[in-house]
Amino acid sequence: MSGTSKTAVLDYGSGNIRSVERALATTGSSVVITSDFEVAVNADGLVVPGVGAFGQCMTGLRAIRGDEIVAERLRRGRPTLGLCVGLQILFQCSTESAGVQGLAIFEEGIERIPASILPHMGWNLVDAAPGSRLFDGVEDERFYFVHSYGRLQQQSNAALPDYLPSWSEHGARFLAALEFGSLSATQFHPEKSGDAGLHLLENWVRSWR
Repeated sequence: MSGTSKTAVLDYGSGNIRSVERALATTGSSVVITSDFEVAVNADGLVVPGVGAFGQCMTGLRAIRGDEIVAERLRRGRPTLGLCVGLQILFQCSTESAGVQGLAIFEEGIERIPASILPHMGWNLVDAAPGSRLFDGVEDERFYFVHSYGRLQQQSNAALPDYLPSWSEHGARFLAALEFGSLSATQFHPEKSGDAGLHLLENWVRSWR
């Protein structure tokens, strides 16, 4: 892609968008924070952050047609990156918010992590998937997590995932990141993960720029 690429950060009231904006700016991409449908759909790359409860994020997302934005970008094969709850909402549902439908791109559900200490807050290693583009060069680094729910590795009646999964562990193995064609997501916060997080964001931008 010639010229300066544009990355949009989707603003749907989830918080934490300024730190995401600053981290993305280090990649050399032009960054815009937006809730505009056309801008978000047509940006070279789109980041969907997520802070707070699953149901709260889904309410905010639908209020700006964010569910349609993600679906349309996936249909067009446009690069999209979910962060933290921005990963969780890609799934069918969450026990955190009973009765709330997620984007259901993946059929599995999000569950409370069975750990004695929650939230899982702090730095943790990630078991990066072989061949991962996101983790190229940072396979052995630690990343910063803040969450109490996740896609657990062991789920009843769960088939092998369609996406490329990377895992971490806190009380149980949970999904730390996924890669699925033009769609990627991390449970951790790359914008809070120091040099390793910035490297991962650079990997994501480089994959489509």
